[in-house]
Amino acid sequence: MAAAAAEATGAEAGKSGGGRKKLLLIAVPMLLGGIGAGLWFGGILPNLLGMGHHDTAADARGAPQAEAPRPPAFFEMPEIIANLNATGRRPVYVKLRSKLEITRAEDAAAIQLAMPRLLDLFQTHLREMRPEELRGSAGTQRLREELVARANIAVAPPAGSTQAAPRITDVLFLEMLVQ
Repeated sequence: MAAAAAEATGAEAGKSGGGRKKLLLIAVPMLLGGIGAGLWFGGILPNLLGMGHHDTAADARGAPQAEAPRPPAFFEMPEIIANLNATGRRPVYVKLRSKLEITRAEDAAAIQLAMPRLLDLFQTHLREMRPEELRGSAGTQRLREELVARANIAVAPPAGSTQAAPRITDVLFLEMLVQ
């Protein structure tokens, strides 16, 4: 009877030992992952790997610094008057004065060269719009987004060119009159 009790105790010990192994196989990687995540999001691990913020003393010793962001430049667009796609006998017109926000002031010359294409794209889009599409701030925002996309298409350099493309980031409406 003592031998049977010893075997039963040994079997129970074997079962509980397997449970401990499974627990260790699950708990240890989770614990290490938690510690790693804490070090990463705490900023310690990126600094150890050389991916964190640089030492300001090293920057003062002559390490190259990144350029400060440039303020945007603005390009004045000529006034555009276009008739809208209106139903009925009476024509509806839109008068638009705007400025283009560009990333670099040096791009103004390239935009001036592309002005005929830019005006054509703006005019054709405005002629296709209905007066109700321009109502409210949502209509104005949709028009702005469409004009930015068209402006970037208009100023893009020809295919195969190595010239950097000017980038238009926004169209600012100075005056928009629908009549």
